[in-house]
Amino acid sequence: MSRGAVLETLGRLTAFDTVSDRSNLPMIDFVQDFLIARGFRVTRLEDPSEPKAGLYAEIGPAGGGVLLSAHTDVVPVAGQTWTRDPFRLSVEEGRAYGRGTTDMKGFVAAMLGLADAAGRAALKEPLKLVLSYDEEIGCVGMDRMIGRLAPLMGKPRLAIVGEPTSMRVATGHKGKRAYLARMQGQAGHSALAPRFVNALHLAADFMAALRRLQEDLAARGARDPDHDIPFSTVHVGTLSGGQALNIVPDRAEMRFEFRHLAQEDPDALERRIHEAARDVCTLHGAAARIEIAPLSRYPGLDTAPDSPAVRTVAQLAGHGTTKVAFGTEAGFLDRLGIPTVVCGPGSMEGQGHKADEYLSLSELAACEAMLERLLRSMTV
Repeated sequence: MSRGAVLETLGRLTAFDTVSDRSNLPMIDFVQDFLIARGFRVTRLEDPSEPKAGLYAEIGPAGGGVLLSAHTDVVPVAGQTWTRDPFRLSVEEGRAYGRGTTDMKGFVAAMLGLADAAGRAALKEPLKLVLSYDEEIGCVGMDRMIGRLAPLMGKPRLAIVGEPTSMRVATGHKGKRAYLARMQGQAGHSALAPRFVNALHLAADFMAALRRLQEDLAARGARDPDHDIPFSTVHVGTLSGGQALNIVPDRAEMRFEFRHLAQEDPDALERRIHEAARDVCTLHGAAARIEIAPLSRYPGLDTAPDSPAVRTVAQLAGHGTTKVAFGTEAGFLDRLGIPTVVCGPGSMEGQGHKADEYLSLSELAACEAMLERLLRSMTV
């Protein structure tokens, strides 16, 4: 597939509105037909409860081979000020504008370009492809897919997750766990407020406990100087509760997360959070309750920088190594024993999740060149 054809494919992909709260099936249909037409063996992985699906595809002889992985969903455009249609690719001054061009349909387009070439090549090992969904809301799709994917994929010698790294080879990122906390107190007239358990006060004290946990992690927790923030972090994102000023609120909800280094035990952090919730309830009395429910989770990544996989991709990409602040699906593959790195076109910091998101054509060309070199290494 020519460079122009890859850009045309990117235009097709951008036109699919795959914001995470919508179906990705039209895009999956397109990719599935594209791959089958080029000789790939395709397995469709339907979500059990939503109109969404992932794909696993491979071509070539049996064996380990190389795996490329990407997600199909994009973040919303609502509330952002775009100067162009976010779901129509526009190319101006060396940039391809559109939602998802950087994160991460640019890599998907390059991946399909590789698939087109692989369909005509004499492969000495298999090329394996994975497309997921709902990555942007906490890697939910991959978490649901991974049990079915594992026996299909086998053990590739190398996996590349094509998230935007400016084509540098990312060997690590933090894992994440997200939660919903529900605070239950007692309703009452605010003139008699001390007689009741205020759910917002419960939430405030629980938030203070989370902040103390953050301070402890910063001072005494595991450290990795290769990360922008070299320690595990705790973050509260939303808090809601109360009906009126003169009513003691009996309910409140809080969404929070922690992002943990590979050296930090996430189960131990989770236990500390539950202990903090129990301590807060004890302080407020028998009527106080805090229930904590998991929302999403994904494992971190910590691939040895001197591993064969890292050396291979660094040579293919022509760049050195880094670690990234954002999460990816790479940890799921790494936990299966597949040597995994993150490497793709675009800059998450510069363009990801922003209005007028774009991918530099030079970055797309660099990704195509890397995949062309990869294919040459896989042919007879």
